Amino acid sequence: MKVLIVGSGGREHAIATKVSQSSKVDKIYCAPGNAGIGQIAECVNIGAMEFDKLADFAQDNNIDLTVVGMDDPLVGGIVDVFEKRGLRVFGPRANAAILEGSKAFSKELMKKYNIPTAAYETFTSAEDAIKYLETAKMPIVLKADGLALGKGVLICNTLEEAKAGVKTIMLDKQFGSAGDKLVIEEFMTGREVSVLCFCDGTTIKAMTSAQDHKRAKDGDQGLNTGGMGTFSPSPFYNDEIKAFCEEKILKPSIAAMKSEGRDFKGVMFLGLMLTADGPKVLEYNARFGDPEAQVVLVRMKNDIIDVFEACIDGTLDKIDLQFEDNAAVCVVLASGGYPEKYDKGYEITGLENFEGKTGYYCFHAGTALKDGKIVTNGGRVLGITAIGDNLKDARKNAYEATKLVNFEKKYMRNDIGKAIDEI
Repeated sequence: MKVLIVGSGGREHAIATKVSQSSKVDKIYCAPGNAGIGQIAECVNIGAMEFDKLADFAQDNNIDLTVVGMDDPLVGGIVDVFEKRGLRVFGPRANAAILEGSKAFSKELMKKYNIPTAAYETFTSAEDAIKYLETAKMPIVLKADGLALGKGVLICNTLEEAKAGVKTIMLDKQFGSAGDKLVIEEFMTGREVSVLCFCDGTTIKAMTSAQDHKRAKDGDQGLNTGGMGTFSPSPFYNDEIKAFCEEKILKPSIAAMKSEGRDFKGVMFLGLMLTADGPKVLEYNARFGDPEAQVVLVRMKNDIIDVFEACIDGTLDKIDLQFEDNAAVCVVLASGGYPEKYDKGYEITGLENFEGKTGYYCFHAGTALKDGKIVTNGGRVLGITAIGDNLKDARKNAYEATKLVNFEKKYMRNDIGKAIDEI
């Protein structure tokens, strides 16, 4: 079969790698793709938001299945466009992707269906938001309502910081229209865990757990990013917590969407906080996480095409989802200055060192081909991922592997997975 993947980051490279292992697939396209994806798929120069052009391409090239990796096209309704043309596509429709597209929607859904989450208020007026903050307990969390590339969340320790945050989001529009509405939420403490789930509208099946590192600098300092690294599984997501989350969060979430007439098919990503009062939902996403996909998919035993098709056809209950009894760690190599100002176009050397190395992956996130050379083309450049028998081995392997590649102004966190040392 022929498969089209929509997107251009490390997540899409991880998806393409997993799809390439399926015995059912003989041709992969990716739009727009990147230099790394181009080594296993044919990259097509169509943007992820050009829905009609993508659908035309899928029809003209007899694509059997399209997999949408990115949040923007899902929230924008790419699945609806493809379905109207009778094309098979994996991902939630726009009316279900709103679970990620609007934080206010997701908070209201959780409140209505008693799904554990932080207390919150929603504002459309900066003046009202500031008035509320003057009586609120610090620290506090400000969230731009819409999509903001994983960066629209500000943790404020003082009232002055919080007021400045309202200005940044609602008045200065640093995150564009995503900041037209603001969610102010109580600050929760505890371990963070990412749980990605396959969904077919009725059935929800959790993949193995992971833990992301959002802050730019060591020790969870600096600005929020799209993710600087991750590890899987999370040792803190034990059997007892897992059972609680299945019954009180995962199943109620998909049932709530169904009750609202918004059947969720695709990947539902739950960011959880393991608080002293029990697990609570930090956020929902409507697609694979990035870089969570890089550590979860390399541990998955199933043929991913079988799982994608079961989600589309409503037969996920027939799938026995299985993962290897090992561990994986991903360390993101970023451009110096990310997530603010950074330069592009530096040549990347040493990529050939990954060829033929079992258990090691170099997922391209922000790369391009220029004059026959692979160069940096984004803030997050590569996701260096390694497998080990346990988390400590995987972490050691991943950091060793970061030495295999180089580029000007290469930057990474040196403490990805450090929490596992406490076990």
